[in-house]
Amino acid sequence: MCRLMTPQLEEALKGYPLYSQDGKGKEAVCRAIFALGTVRWFILEGEKEGNDTILYGIVVGLAEDEYGYISLNELSEVELDLTAQGLGKLQVRQQENFTPTPLKNLQDFRLQQFLARFED
Repeated sequence: MCRLMTPQLEEALKGYPLYSQDGKGKEAVCRAIFALGTVRWFILEGEKEGNDTILYGIVVGLAEDEYGYISLNELSEVELDLTAQGLGKLQVRQQENFTPTPLKNLQDFRLQQFLARFED
């Protein structure tokens, strides 16, 4: 089993299969957040596909902020090796005790800046 597939994530995705929040924009409910350093993945929906779970959400903090699909298995393998700096290897982690929240209510400057690009 993928190290990032927790009971908390499984519960958060129940009733939110892929495409279930299409067209909701800032009203879409963020079901989970993953982070590695300043990179954050805001997960909106997902469903099992074979031995993987395909997620859909927004990533901010990379070269470009964007909507996209994410393989949970691939996300669990992302690792930042900072052993030379004395920090060891960092892995993507799920934000614990996150309560599903509409995107518009999340206090994340970069996310809100990204969402503002789509306003009428």
